[in-house]
Amino acid sequence: MSLRRSYSLIAPLYDALLAGAGTGLRAVSLEQLPRQENLDILISGIGTGLDLPHVPACHHYVGLDLTAAMLKRARPRIGNLHVDIVQGDSMSLPFVDACFDHVVLHLILAIVPDARACLKETARVLKPGGSVLILDKFLKPGENAVLRRGVNLLSQHIVTRLDVVFEEVLASVPQLKVESDQPLLAGGWFRSIRLVKTG
Repeated sequence: MSLRRSYSLIAPLYDALLAGAGTGLRAVSLEQLPRQENLDILISGIGTGLDLPHVPACHHYVGLDLTAAMLKRARPRIGNLHVDIVQGDSMSLPFVDACFDHVVLHLILAIVPDARACLKETARVLKPGGSVLILDKFLKPGENAVLRRGVNLLSQHIVTRLDVVFEEVLASVPQLKVESDQPLLAGGWFRSIRLVKTG
């Protein structure tokens, strides 16, 4: 089953499954966005817009997602925010180089089929000195995680991957450097990571 089809099917259930569990984590991650200025910020994989209640109102946002069904549910959360909704692929972003001051990648790197392509595209559209806020689940380098890897054989085709090692993904994008990396839930399986683009 394609990612577009599976997320179109689960869109009506997405909030019920994830809204409660991830609200606090999203808020903590998004506290890192500047509270002033007027910046251009991409929320790549915006889904149903669960990040929107936690972002500063002073910026211009572009919310991108692969499926129209998810974006339909994001629109009511826009409220008074300045948000442009775009249907597109996080692994092949429809934007010019260096056009965003910051990029938010919440629960997307472990969902897309190619996390390296997603992070490379993120770096491409990010301005030098800009940051990437990541919230996701990652295996540690060298971690066996036999159960997770076993479940991944099915889950990667339906909703999410359980075998992504962030350090392996980051190694393919040398212009992005880790500024902070905080373990969150499940013994550090979920992490909040901030990257900065050099050069």
